[in-house]
Amino acid sequence: MRPLLRIFTMAILATLTSACSTLRYVAHVAHGQAQLVSGREPIAKVIADPATDAKLAARLRIAQEARGFASARLHLPDNHSYTSYVDLKRPYVVWNVFAAPRYSVDPILHCFPIAGCVPYRGWFDEALAKAEAAKLEARGDDVYVGGVTAYSTLGWFADPITSTMLRWDDDELIGTIFHELAHQQLYVKDDTAFNESFATFVQDEGLREWRTSRGESVHEERDRNAGDEFVQLVLDLRERLRKLYAGELSQAAMEAAKQNEIAEFRRRYAEWRDTHFPGDHRYDALVAKPINNATLLPFGLYDGWTPAFAALFAQSAGDWSAFYIRVGELARVGKAAREERLRALAATAAQPVPPSRRPNS
Repeated sequence: MRPLLRIFTMAILATLTSACSTLRYVAHVAHGQAQLVSGREPIAKVIADPATDAKLAARLRIAQEARGFASARLHLPDNHSYTSYVDLKRPYVVWNVFAAPRYSVDPILHCFPIAGCVPYRGWFDEALAKAEAAKLEARGDDVYVGGVTAYSTLGWFADPITSTMLRWDDDELIGTIFHELAHQQLYVKDDTAFNESFATFVQDEGLREWRTSRGESVHEERDRNAGDEFVQLVLDLRERLRKLYAGELSQAAMEAAKQNEIAEFRRRYAEWRDTHFPGDHRYDALVAKPINNATLLPFGLYDGWTPAFAALFAQSAGDWSAFYIRVGELARVGKAAREERLRALAATAAQPVPPSRRPNS
């Protein structure tokens, strides 16, 4: 599973000019970003420091190799991003708050001048994120707070490797670097699905090329299938709830039916797990957590269009520069036309558009 970091591309500077932001939030975001900038140290300096833990130095060396590979082989931006390191001394770089009305699976959006509208609001302080969540819950919304290990400022700053990014294995660390640099390569305002699918394709294909170049094996297909199938179960729950909310039940009946659908999802999950992946309990903890409309929001957003980008990459003969030109052409058309072209591309792929794999939190 991938950590939640892959969908949370935050244009931090954009919030500073947003008329919708409160002064407190603006000050908080400015302070949080300033901490990242002021705490950076060149990775070469950290590695050379005799006081640096040997395991940390080894991870940072791999990160730098991947950073060089990203520009040299994947033709991603060659800048100072991910050439510095900052120890945040906390588990996540930000905590994002998702919210949806109690009887809707559509997110409450937050709109910023550069990033456009996104289905979350990020906080550098967990207590402040939980405080906002409590306010939203008090007004009757469903809420979910998710920790984020990394994000991109879309090139506004030289983003550092953070200590939070090192919580995961080398594949996740390397893939995250590729993913976030892809957002710097290209980002379309108000189209999260396009942006995240593009970055996810770059991450997956980039990681495949990275591992191939080093003579390492790729991820097992079984793990990928399990992730896709699990998310399909979640998306099925979301569609069941969408149909339920479109009805004309009383609030009491609607709430009872909602909870019944969630209970049925857990039953279907257990049946699916025991039938197709016996002994594999990787999703048990996630399913056991409280489930509401907001917890379902991150699913299906991140790589729904990856088969379309795979087809486009194949049409580009595996040439990254040519691929980026084609993606740029898609980015310049209107959203409706863009999605029509993506559907056509996906139809040419060897497999149907898969659901996005749900990352860990």
